[in-house]
Amino acid sequence: MDTRSMETDQPNINAILNGDAKAFATLVDQHKNLVFTVALRMLKNREEAEEVAQDTFIKVFTSLKKFKGECKLSTWIYRIAYNSCLDRLKKVKKMQKTVQVEEVNNVELREMNTVFTEIARKEKAMFLQECMKKLAPKDAAILTLFYFEEKRLGEMAVLLNRSENTVKVQLHRARTRLANIVKDRQQHVLKNDYGQ
Repeated sequence: MDTRSMETDQPNINAILNGDAKAFATLVDQHKNLVFTVALRMLKNREEAEEVAQDTFIKVFTSLKKFKGECKLSTWIYRIAYNSCLDRLKKVKKMQKTVQVEEVNNVELREMNTVFTEIARKEKAMFLQECMKKLAPKDAAILTLFYFEEKRLGEMAVLLNRSENTVKVQLHRARTRLANIVKDRQQHVLKNDYGQ
């Protein structure tokens, strides 16, 4: 456990437990972007994501006295957000559309990286957002952590409460699924724009 993170986290926790609303507002401000991003990637619906983000911070507030400092505060908050998303998915029982996955070899995966580099930054961001929407929630969450939040495998293993090897396998599968979606959309765009 990083003692510096404990020193940063702990005073806020004590202040919140003592009824300091400003300290809680600061905590929310520090973590709201990660919570909302993960919720949006998993639920694929802005309103649902906003509700889950609010629920997450209500749970954080009511459960803060149980936080023992065994992990980073951000890790603890992420777990609450992740589990809240899973609960919401079970509750609403929405049928998530998933793309049929074909086997993609490593050469094709490398080719997909080349495709990404050729797309302008803004277009790339929009293109990726559309592709990510077609992923299953757990795939979207793990790719968000790795690419958008730039978490390392070890950090992700802690956040997801899984072994590093399991996370590595899940990340590879999620990448493969995303590569298939990207490939399919790329062909669709080429066909529509250039009649190929």
